Amino acid sequence: MDETPPPLKPLPENWERALVVVAHPDDVEYGAAAAIARWTGQGKKINYVMVTSGEAGIDGMHPDECRAVREAEEIASAEIVGVDQVEFLGFPDGVLTYGLELRAAIAKVVRQHQPEIVITGNFRDTFGPGALNQADHIATGRAVLDGVRDAGNRWIFPEQLSDDPDGLKPWGGVRAVWANGSPDGRHGVDVTDTFEKGVESLEAHNAYIEGLGWEGWSAREFLEGILRQGGARMGTTYASMFEVYSLVWGGTEEG
Repeated sequence: MDETPPPLKPLPENWERALVVVAHPDDVEYGAAAAIARWTGQGKKINYVMVTSGEAGIDGMHPDECRAVREAEEIASAEIVGVDQVEFLGFPDGVLTYGLELRAAIAKVVRQHQPEIVITGNFRDTFGPGALNQADHIATGRAVLDGVRDAGNRWIFPEQLSDDPDGLKPWGGVRAVWANGSPDGRHGVDVTDTFEKGVESLEAHNAYIEGLGWEGWSAREFLEGILRQGGARMGTTYASMFEVYSLVWGGTEEG
């Protein structure tokens, strides 16, 4: 039986605003950042939202110190790929739970930024056979799907809304949620021209990577391994892979 994965379908690029919502600083940089660099290079506006500050991520560093370090690294990493706004929601790292508080926080930032596309990380149980996902990623992704839909319903979290002309309003304009790195991804974006930006953005998380103790680990080699797989399915050198969750009535695979 042929188990060759099917070719990736190109993601649509007929949009102007996107919001990235992930659990931790550095989650964007393991494959999606090169795509972000492509899109900001097209003049698209993209903002980042980190649900936590990754303060539990370095064993040898107290969370209070770690929080400041990891926030600074994410801000620097975002700037490399053309993102000038990074927001940290302040949820506790490592113990995120899916629920109304997280949904409400995500609905609020969606209403604030009014994106057409929302990007998150893989929130399936695994990254592939034997590669378990983290609980924080799973909780965040589930809350992103629901929080995005909540944002368009004026009767859900109505306390966020205001009749003031400058106040928050319902926002139902999100066309799709794209989950980067999903093992069920069937869409991709050619990041051959922005691969180096992706490497640079991951290398900006130097303190975190050193704190993990990954001796001899290379950001370049890691991203090559991931993005060449996507490229092979897209007919390019490098490609970033996404799973599309359509929010258009009736659904569409085109995102």
